[in-house]
Amino acid sequence: MDLATHLRHLEERLLDPAVRKDPAQLEALLTEDFREFGSSGRSYTKAEIATLLQSEPIDAFTLSLSDLALQQLAPEIALVTYISARRDHATDQTTRALRSSLWIHRDGRWQMHFHQGTRIP
Repeated sequence: MDLATHLRHLEERLLDPAVRKDPAQLEALLTEDFREFGSSGRSYTKAEIATLLQSEPIDAFTLSLSDLALQQLAPEIALVTYISARRDHATDQTTRALRSSLWIHRDGRWQMHFHQGTRIP
């Protein structure tokens, strides 16, 4: 499996409601010093994201991604960009955002170190 396919798979895992609610899976996918700048404008640590995702309704929306691009910055660092779509099941409305993730390869695995979302008006 090439790196773009592998990192797309990891990004898609982080969109999966079962993974988002599983602290052990989040632990494996995010670096200890992970940071996110959310599309809401807020900044989150790994612990804050894990807590927030625990209260997320499991079937209230569907998340998907498109237009994924990979730029390998160094052998152990990769930048992934894509467009996310969040479809709210109650209203059938879709919100889109530009996303970027910085992935680091450590101890034989890729982990997300930084993520940012910017809403598309």
